[in-house]
Amino acid sequence: MRIRCTALAIALLGVALLATGCSSSLAFRAANPTSGTVIAVGAENEYADVIQQVGGKYVQVSAILSNPNTDPHTFEASASVARLVSSAQLVVQNGVGYDTFMNTIESAVPSSSRKVVVVQHLLGLPDSTPNPHLWYQPSTMPAVANAVAADLAALQPAHTSFFKAQAAAFISSLSAWYKAIAAFKAKYAGTPVATTEPVADYMLQAAGADNLTPWALQADIMNGTDPSAQDVATQRSLFTQHKVKVFLYNQQVTDSLTESFISLAQANGIPVVGVYETMPEPGYDYRSWMLAEVQDLQKAVVDKVSSERL
Repeated sequence: MRIRCTALAIALLGVALLATGCSSSLAFRAANPTSGTVIAVGAENEYADVIQQVGGKYVQVSAILSNPNTDPHTFEASASVARLVSSAQLVVQNGVGYDTFMNTIESAVPSSSRKVVVVQHLLGLPDSTPNPHLWYQPSTMPAVANAVAADLAALQPAHTSFFKAQAAAFISSLSAWYKAIAAFKAKYAGTPVATTEPVADYMLQAAGADNLTPWALQADIMNGTDPSAQDVATQRSLFTQHKVKVFLYNQQVTDSLTESFISLAQANGIPVVGVYETMPEPGYDYRSWMLAEVQDLQKAVVDKVSSERL
């Protein structure tokens, strides 16, 4: 993964984390925390959304990665981000090498009272897990919600029943997404698709879609390396020979190669669907975002409609 922490953030940890006048260019929700609330951070805004839905009025949540126009893989943590993370009582991060800058900050400013949920570990996944986009896996966020509820209860025992109820309500709200996935699989299982990166691969697998893009090409694009000429030729043939029904690409990360794939798909009448690594804001929460992605997939298959942006 290409996420990294800048030398600036580490060098300034001893000073900036303690400074009261440090400003940030990020729009943190917890700029003015209310007394008695839990200060929480989601490394990605989809996790921050779950924290907010479970914690309600008892949390002040910030998201580090939230800009849909930014490549999350090349994010560089600043001193202000380090300061925010160091002050958090609860942190949720992805793991699998996706947001290692969080580990760097947490190690530099350790806290025995800080609760840290690493989704990779929560799901029991090894470091070698090839696809880090865990939030597209339907089973991920229920586990996250329950873990967040447990940690919030440990931090604020008086509100334990509230956190448990909120987590249950959040999990119940995902039923519309699950039903949409099941409906697609029932009618369109085996639908051949192509992708640039494995952003939505977990959801595509759950929906029964057949991703024909070579894994090596997906991994190379995800990691910022040049795919082999053979894999590029294979990908192009999926469009020119009409082997796929839909082309899904990482809407947040494009370059000349991915743009050429988009153009080729369009030229061959193959609908194009943009998928996101971070939750589009404003206008979406995790549930509505995931549901919209499935609906766009179905519109592409059934109605031949492209949906490049949410």
